[in-house]
Amino acid sequence: MFDGYLTLGDVDVKGKRVLVRVDYNVPLDEFGNIVDDVRIRETIPTINCLLDKNAKVILASHLGRPKGERNPKYSLKPVAERLKRLLETEVKFAPDCVGEEVEKMVNSMKEGEIILLENLRFHKEEEENDPSFAKALASLGDIYVIDAFGTCHRKHASMYGIKDFINPVVMGFLLERELKYFEQALVNPERPVVAFIGGAKVSSKLGIIKHLLNKVDKIFIGGAMAFTFIKAMGYHTGSSLVEEDMFEEALYVLEEAKKRDVKFYLPVDFVCGKEISEKTPVIEVPWQEITDDWIGLDIGKASIQLIKEIIKDAQTIVWNGPMGVFEIDQFKTGTFSLAHEIANSPALSIAGGGDTDYAIHKAGVVDGISYISTGGGAFLKLLEGKTLPCLNAITNKTS
Repeated sequence: MFDGYLTLGDVDVKGKRVLVRVDYNVPLDEFGNIVDDVRIRETIPTINCLLDKNAKVILASHLGRPKGERNPKYSLKPVAERLKRLLETEVKFAPDCVGEEVEKMVNSMKEGEIILLENLRFHKEEEENDPSFAKALASLGDIYVIDAFGTCHRKHASMYGIKDFINPVVMGFLLERELKYFEQALVNPERPVVAFIGGAKVSSKLGIIKHLLNKVDKIFIGGAMAFTFIKAMGYHTGSSLVEEDMFEEALYVLEEAKKRDVKFYLPVDFVCGKEISEKTPVIEVPWQEITDDWIGLDIGKASIQLIKEIIKDAQTIVWNGPMGVFEIDQFKTGTFSLAHEIANSPALSIAGGGDTDYAIHKAGVVDGISYISTGGGAFLKLLEGKTLPCLNAITNKTS
């Protein structure tokens, strides 16, 4: 599926200025310290490969949403400092990402040197996919490497428009790895394929669920989404979150699953509270017994047992979305149990989405998941069967 695209291994980078689009949109605390550097670490293999081949490495990224204005809060300077420690080499930091001063810095680079450019989104032209900005950015490199999977669903200047001004455009190791794992999980998978989809709203995951009906053998819907399906079938759900305008779509999904012989599962019991808070009283009941003043906020023990049975013969597992309000201790068991069951399974497992990633880390099972995607929105686009705009920017091997 993705074999036709040029990769880093297909180009000679020795002595060349290699401009690499990375995704260093990392979380910072109130003092500007990096809280989680996974996205930085994931790009190290690409950077080291370029350094080993004596390239001149120019890194470009965004951070946060500065809305096209220079804001010190969103400076990439802390990232440059972290990169220095991770690479154990000097990383120069440019005061901007385009302009005369940046061009001088890049033109005076020696082989094996690294420059990190300042935040691309300090220029509104980045998100507007402005051709002049894309051209100015492209002028800094001889070869362009896209290694920012987390931004691959964005038609921004650095992810898409730049293709008109620089050639070749190739995949970095991180992007290549993301696409290969996705292909292994949903294009040419080992069967049975099991999907776990959670979250609050059916409306936000409907495209994903519909697409997965063509790909998987079993699908389990958890989180508040489950209540829309349960109520659409005519049952009571207490005060739980329900999207009444999604009933028709929910029933369509159930019918399609039946037609395609996809085993469709919903939780059989829930942990409920009176409100979403740490202090709320809690009960655990079958879904038939949720009364008006209770809200389903996590899946119960019987549902966790059901998940164990579903996973038992799985060869491939795909997971997106929590099973409940896992940020609150009383309602984390379902999500954390799912994380542990997937981690303990010998199946190939791929998980993605911000909440899912966070839950896996909180559950302490990072090493048990075959692959955790670095891109939330981009991962969801692929799950929905949509093409990532950035793939149209990458040079084809036959061109």
